[in-house]
Amino acid sequence: MTELAGLDIGSRTIKLVVRAGGGTVSCRCLPTTFDAARQLDKLFAAGVPGRLAVTGYGRELARERYPWAQALTEIKAHALGAASLFPQAATLLDIGGQDTKAVALLPGGRVGRFEMNDRCAAGTGKFLEYTATVFGLSVAEFGRLALTGDDAPLISSMCTVFAETEATSLMARGVSPANIALGLHKSVVSRTMAMLSRVGLAAPVVFVGGVARNPCVARLLAEALGHSPLIPAEPDMTGALGAALWLETQETAVS
Repeated sequence: MTELAGLDIGSRTIKLVVRAGGGTVSCRCLPTTFDAARQLDKLFAAGVPGRLAVTGYGRELARERYPWAQALTEIKAHALGAASLFPQAATLLDIGGQDTKAVALLPGGRVGRFEMNDRCAAGTGKFLEYTATVFGLSVAEFGRLALTGDDAPLISSMCTVFAETEATSLMARGVSPANIALGLHKSVVSRTMAMLSRVGLAAPVVFVGGVARNPCVARLLAEALGHSPLIPAEPDMTGALGAALWLETQETAVS
């Protein structure tokens, strides 16, 4: 069977989905690091598929290295990937390392209204990563700590630097680290809900991206929505999957 691949180069990770015969053959993921080109060489150690679709903020890098590759936007790629996993989904939320996307999904994974926060780290994985360092914790530890909080203070600033200042001030006043962590997670979900409302929030909601692995964000989002979001087993692979599926549809249309 002839293979084709979808490649999603994000700010934190590079994802690759290889498909053949209408099914997924393999999924691979590596950290982007400061040398994305070297990481691509590792991903394609066994050779680069002749049919390749690329998406993500690093898609132009991929096209420079693989001139035959076709590119598509992250919005389209994630919408197609999410719809293939959850055909019933009406809204898509993608929280990645450096941006957040809210998308109204139309039948077949088509894109309706959408909103994207890509100019500020507020409400993204980077925000949680940065604020976790205030506590000397990893992002995973930070999420688990937040789950133990029971009285979250209001974090009024969504600016990463100012939020750190607020967290430090709250600690000086004796507020527990768990409650401050919970407050910071709630600020992310509050901003996210505002974005979802602006694109026309409708259930069910599918939640993808690296932050979908954060159990505290997932729980708070479920509470805000009034229902549990649909989360894929590999939520950060959705864009790469969508890119591969898009390539399949392009070839089907041609044939």
